[in-house]
Amino acid sequence: MDVEQLINDWRNSVSAYAKAKADTEYLREFRKSKKAILIGRAAEEGLKTGQERESYAYAHNEYTELLMALRIAIEQSEELRWRMTIAQERIGIWRTTQANGRKEQGHYGA
Repeated sequence: MDVEQLINDWRNSVSAYAKAKADTEYLREFRKSKKAILIGRAAEEGLKTGQERESYAYAHNEYTELLMALRIAIEQSEELRWRMTIAQERIGIWRTTQANGRKEQGHYGA
């Protein structure tokens, strides 16, 4: 196990994870704005009730595209998060192996 490579992979994933996480949060918040914009547009098109306007917003192509972008952002964020978690665990295993080796050497006076 090349611990230096693991550490480098983990370190290189940090900024990508931060960006993916920020994109996810931005899209979650923007979803609310997009819904409000589309409800306003529905009102301009003559839809009268709140239910009609909300249905228009949820069914609108722009809203469903935003949901797809949110899905992709969440997928990327989670993939990076788990990649980093796996690297951390592998580094932990490496540390334990190193500690066990030192302890074993101590028993033999090496």
